[in-house]
Amino acid sequence: MNCKTMASFLGFYFVTLIILAITTFAPVTAAEELAVGGATGWRQPGANETEMYSNWAATRRFRIGDSLRFEYKNDSVVVVDKWGYYHCNESHPISVYNTGNTIINIEKPGPMYFVSGDPEHCKNGQRLLVEVIRVHQDSPAPSPFSSAASSSVFSNLVFIYMVLITAASSIM
Repeated sequence: MNCKTMASFLGFYFVTLIILAITTFAPVTAAEELAVGGATGWRQPGANETEMYSNWAATRRFRIGDSLRFEYKNDSVVVVDKWGYYHCNESHPISVYNTGNTIINIEKPGPMYFVSGDPEHCKNGQRLLVEVIRVHQDSPAPSPFSSAASSSVFSNLVFIYMVLITAASSIM
């Protein structure tokens, strides 16, 4: 292999290495602000809508970094524990919001429980359980472009690059 061919070969691997490094450390998804209840917002469900917030949550994936926007009138949002959620009991709240426009940031994986500050509203279905997924739950099967796979490929490319540089310098 002559020096010109070796230089082209090394240039190809160097460019490949840079592209891989850039794509490995690029963010996969951006955080979302999710409007709780969609266009209807945070309100007491009608008689035939008692599952509206469960259905709303079931159609979404909640990730760390996302935020929930509660829009409401003459009501409140109460963050409670599991017992408070299932018993519509806000007597021991984690947080209480009553501004009419509340944004709650999702900061950790696991369940988050929300109820209306009015116990009757909660009993009529104005409560929300959000299951925040862990990073590894985002895709059940590891992608060839996941960070673990990418770092392994990245390490291998660095090794190959170093071997090629050593080989090229011994030829020259």
